[in-house]
Amino acid sequence: MKLANPLHYPLAVLCGGLFLVGGVRVAKLPSWVALPGAVVIATGGGMALKAREPETLDLGNPALEREVQSIRQKVQILTRQADVLKVEATRLLTEANQMELLGTVQYACDRAHELPAKIDHLARRLKGGDSLLSVADLQKQLTEANAKLTSSSGPAQEQWGKLIVSLNRNIELAKQGEDARQAQIVSLSTLISDAAGVLQQLQNKLRKADLSNASEATALQALSQEFSGFQENLELLIS
Repeated sequence: MKLANPLHYPLAVLCGGLFLVGGVRVAKLPSWVALPGAVVIATGGGMALKAREPETLDLGNPALEREVQSIRQKVQILTRQADVLKVEATRLLTEANQMELLGTVQYACDRAHELPAKIDHLARRLKGGDSLLSVADLQKQLTEANAKLTSSSGPAQEQWGKLIVSLNRNIELAKQGEDARQAQIVSLSTLISDAAGVLQQLQNKLRKADLSNASEATALQALSQEFSGFQENLELLIS
């Protein structure tokens, strides 16, 4: 627990003051006992209150900081949702011919656990007033996204197309000397929301599907791969 200045937390100071007054006047404690006790209570209370506060990122932009904190919460929810899905898939997919599908679902869910640490790493990189990435870095991301676009199809191709639009917008902001961090974070937030939607579809379909039906199993496999595709998009933006 981090140290905190109790003077920044009036409630902690009040508790310490009440102990001091009560200890001296009611409990008849000597001042050399009551005073250190009051200091300990005020300091401990300040530390406890500070620990309950959300971590500040010092990004120099309140709106940007709110977006990052929102993304952190979304990723935590996504991770918990992936854990639930993994347990359900392990319980439902038990036949030998379902092992490939089970492995695909488990792999997608396991990768979701990588996201919180990556978002925290991104938050540390966001500090400072400059754009998150230089134009050259954004162009590199755009080149990678275009390569993925040409080698993909179906929902994955649509995902890469959306990401390319976002990257082009961020490049224009960076060229104009604007703070591209906000646009980068909005792109991430949209991707995470979309990924959560696909994960929910996968969970719903898994619960209702006739798993002996090959076409339904194929649809589940496609949704798992679509979810993994969102994670690829996220990694490219965070890299």
